[in-house]
Amino acid sequence: MRPTTAADLLRQAKNRSFLVTNPTNVRYLTGLPGDSGYLLIVPGKMLFFVDELAHQMATETVKRGITVKHAKDAQTFMARLRTCGFEEDTVTIQQFRKWKKKYPNIKFVQCLDVVEEYRRSKDAEELRTLHRAERITEELLRRVPQALRKGITEEKLARQLTIWALELGAEGLSFDPIVAFGTHTGTPHHVPTSRRLKKGHIVQIDVGAKLGGYCADRSEVYFTKKPTALQERVYLTLCEARDAAMDAVRPGVTTHALDKIARKILKREGIEHAFTHGLGHGVGLDIHEGVILSQKAPVQTLLKHEVITIEPGVYFAGKFGMRVESMVYVA
Repeated sequence: MRPTTAADLLRQAKNRSFLVTNPTNVRYLTGLPGDSGYLLIVPGKMLFFVDELAHQMATETVKRGITVKHAKDAQTFMARLRTCGFEEDTVTIQQFRKWKKKYPNIKFVQCLDVVEEYRRSKDAEELRTLHRAERITEELLRRVPQALRKGITEEKLARQLTIWALELGAEGLSFDPIVAFGTHTGTPHHVPTSRRLKKGHIVQIDVGAKLGGYCADRSEVYFTKKPTALQERVYLTLCEARDAAMDAVRPGVTTHALDKIARKILKREGIEHAFTHGLGHGVGLDIHEGVILSQKAPVQTLLKHEVITIEPGVYFAGKFGMRVESMVYVA
């Protein structure tokens, strides 16, 4: 649920004023590109400070409840403050020092996940955009087999995915795609190389289309000849683990519970040790946002209308690896 008033954000920040400088959070609150300016939240007001070049556009297109101001006027408003919260995870030490020098009378208070907590639960418009981005991603994955001709390189296929995404109306990809052939699939976050496809290679694709600022994320495995008994068993087990975790997704379930469901199935087949990353993560304006589905991360409870990925994977270095990934909309 989006914050509707300045009071919502100040309550979450536990401060009388709050600076929003994270570009993604600025875009979320204003509807404008994150590099357009920054927000100062004070009782009863959300002030959006932009430079002269962006002022007219911001005034005409900013979301309801936001007051657009010239950047040169920021000092007047800041000078009235005694304390001010800020986003500690994205503000650099250099920026913080500049603020302290410019506003010596303000006590700056570190805050974490103020806007991010609101971003977890998507509204109807956000959900529609994410569904559209996912449909484009599904089409990208559908086109992969036709491109798997002998001699194509990982790099060329990665470029082709970007071209297809643009042709289908996306603004680009959510992240640099993972395209891995053969033994390269044994590395979870492989960077595409000049390796050429050969018959018998397993192909791992991890890709997502970006649309309206929102990120999709899907992974699939392709076989270029009949898989071995081991490869088939691993693939079917991963699909079973993914589907079982997806079936358990609902508001109120914990991230640790979902991770355990998938791991139990992998453990039954003796491959849980090769599952070296978390089960999934939240997606939205950032490709990784909100929850982390991992035993190593703090336990979190899923919210209604949150969007997450479920992506079990196993990796056998020097041999092969596989990951299957779907997006899930928490209903």
